[in-house]
Amino acid sequence: MNTQAVLVGVIVAIAIVLFVRWYVLHRSQHLRGRFGPEYDRAVRETGDVSKAESMLSSRERRVEKLPIRALSAEESGRFSGNWRVIQARFVDDPKGAVTDADVLIREVMSTRGYPMSNWEQRVADISVDHPHVVENYRTGHDIAIRHERGEASTEDLRRAMIAYRELFAELVEPPRDTLRRAG
Repeated sequence: MNTQAVLVGVIVAIAIVLFVRWYVLHRSQHLRGRFGPEYDRAVRETGDVSKAESMLSSRERRVEKLPIRALSAEESGRFSGNWRVIQARFVDDPKGAVTDADVLIREVMSTRGYPMSNWEQRVADISVDHPHVVENYRTGHDIAIRHERGEASTEDLRRAMIAYRELFAELVEPPRDTLRRAG
């Protein structure tokens, strides 16, 4: 082998290593920026950055294929009106209000185009476009489940309503960057 061929091989190998390092860093930065607190949660859950990033990338690819859309002005107005009624009802019937809020959140998600197949998939899907409030969905839903078993206090129900309110607001009036597929 001549020295020129060896030198070309070394340069190609270095270029490949540098490219791979750049790609991994770029991917990590992208996922951290896109998923925010959900990125940290995924790393904690999996115990491995590479596995977490693979999982989040998979979520991202899945959601990109879904027909998620913004609500029409009419739909948004109707859902907002329903939400105001549910919130007002909380004072006299906190248990019923939380149950209705859980149902309304699912209805909004379904109307927007999120599949309603199962709880874990819904959470994973919503985390892609709404990573800063997905934890609210987990909290509200957990309390709603505990309520069904008779294990939630009035304070728990209040926390559920607050969590659902933040998620609801984002689903009904999403930030512009989550409307990337709506146009």
